[in-house]
Amino acid sequence: MLLIIGAVIVIASVLGGYVLHGGNLAVLWQPTEILIIGGAAVGSFIIANPLHTVKEVSQGCMRLLTGSPYNKAFYVDLLSLLYDIFDKSRKQGVMAIEEDIDNPESSQIFSRYPAIMKSKHLLSFITDYLRIISSGNMATHELEGMMENEIDSRQHELEEPAHAVNKIADALPGLGIVAAVLGIVITMNFLTEGPEKIGLSVAAALVGTFLGIWMGYGFVGPTSIALEHAAKYELKAYECVKASVVATVSGQAPQMAIEFGRKALPTDKRPGFQELNDHVRSK
Repeated sequence: MLLIIGAVIVIASVLGGYVLHGGNLAVLWQPTEILIIGGAAVGSFIIANPLHTVKEVSQGCMRLLTGSPYNKAFYVDLLSLLYDIFDKSRKQGVMAIEEDIDNPESSQIFSRYPAIMKSKHLLSFITDYLRIISSGNMATHELEGMMENEIDSRQHELEEPAHAVNKIADALPGLGIVAAVLGIVITMNFLTEGPEKIGLSVAAALVGTFLGIWMGYGFVGPTSIALEHAAKYELKAYECVKASVVATVSGQAPQMAIEFGRKALPTDKRPGFQELNDHVRSK
């Protein structure tokens, strides 16, 4: 929703100011300039990035329009899931959670949290480290170091789409100049046509520069920043799991272990202590 609102404000401000200043909107409609700039941008994006990055950018942009799944409700479910696992392990022994870890799809605990089940990377992160805990006596600092390494690697993967889009945003003003130069080349053919024809051709060429700068700084650049923010919210889920798992390995009770995880969440999406406690009890 914010993405749409922001785009509307950008369009209304720029075009509205242009019209109020006496500009003619029809002059700005130059489909060939859009084809040159947009086509070159898409082509260079495909050249510069592997297929998985192209797919992740598409999926990320769709999530910006539909809303990020990593919201307050998701974090509450995540902490509740960890509490259920830790509580079962504490009461019945570490071996009791092996079946849940090996087959989370058929687990009575995991199946209660469909939002977590949809996040395949996060689910794998949780089950992998619970499996390590149940199968060995790894020291707490060793486990924490291993989790931090994986989180760093995941951070690089999550931020890759934002960086790819940002590079295209940086390139768009240059592509706008390319379109403008081609327009000037075409204008050279009209030198004998009179000032009116030349003026219209030059205006069309300058629209290319305008579109490249406008698209780069008004839309594509901000989209890359939005993708980066979305990646950070997903990354916080991993940090929450790490803090909770390390706390439970250190001997903390389940309620206290998830409190460590709660404190790792961003303040704007962090559930309150009592809110989380009530949710855990309801489950």
